[in-house]
Amino acid sequence: MGESFGVRLQERLRERGPLCVGIDPSSALLEAWDRSDNAEGVEFFALAVLEAVSGVVAAIKPQVAFFERFGSAGFRVLERLITEAHDADLLVVADAKRGDFAPTNEGYAQAWLRDGSPLAVDAVTASPYLGVDALAPLFEAAWASGRGVFVLAATSNEDGRELQRARTSDGGRVEDLVLRRVAELNHRDSGLGSLGVVLGATRDAPEFDLSTLAGPYLVPGVGAQGAGAQDVARLFERCEEGTVLVSVSRDILRAGPERRGLHDATRRWRDDLLAAL
Repeated sequence: MGESFGVRLQERLRERGPLCVGIDPSSALLEAWDRSDNAEGVEFFALAVLEAVSGVVAAIKPQVAFFERFGSAGFRVLERLITEAHDADLLVVADAKRGDFAPTNEGYAQAWLRDGSPLAVDAVTASPYLGVDALAPLFEAAWASGRGVFVLAATSNEDGRELQRARTSDGGRVEDLVLRRVAELNHRDSGLGSLGVVLGATRDAPEFDLSTLAGPYLVPGVGAQGAGAQDVARLFERCEEGTVLVSVSRDILRAGPERRGLHDATRRWRDDLLAAL
């Protein structure tokens, strides 16, 4: 195993900036691009975005749901996207939001984080709501293979707040429990840890001190959901450089299908985030 995911990610973010482009081939976006809502349309969409953002950003984030809705044909497209993104020297974060009891998580770990799997990515998102420790198979696979996991803590959607800000038996909030537990686990890594959290830019700052996570943040909610570069800067103002990976999807994807439009929108967001952070 080479460098850990956390170290590799921080190096890429310092080199290319904090932007991660989401690849979300939804029915609505395919229609806007005048493409068929099928696996062929998804392939055109995904590869066009990849071509437009290569060399500009550090990472892409395919939303797995929009590929798997076409079954094996959709997964073949996703596998091709992962392979070609790695060939283009881009990190790939699979937005799969996996999470179950520990034995089932062994299967998810083998799918997304094991060398040789056709779905092996640099990092995968995971839900902690069957317990943070239930995600241990994902964490162990990530550490063993030099990959990463982003655990949902405070998501960008409004209806997640009631659950994520609920109080636990010791009086703390659920989102802070997740953040504290991930921070504890990151102490086993040297340098930036490989376990991160998802924390939406549309959210208020949690009680947890964000500068102490010792791992990266994946930040949705920017662009179409209302947050901007300055919102990200305020939320993470005390965090170390190269620890914040900001996901922008629809605000960039709407500029397609022309590659030039996608490329220009990507550069604008990258430059705005670089200036703010």
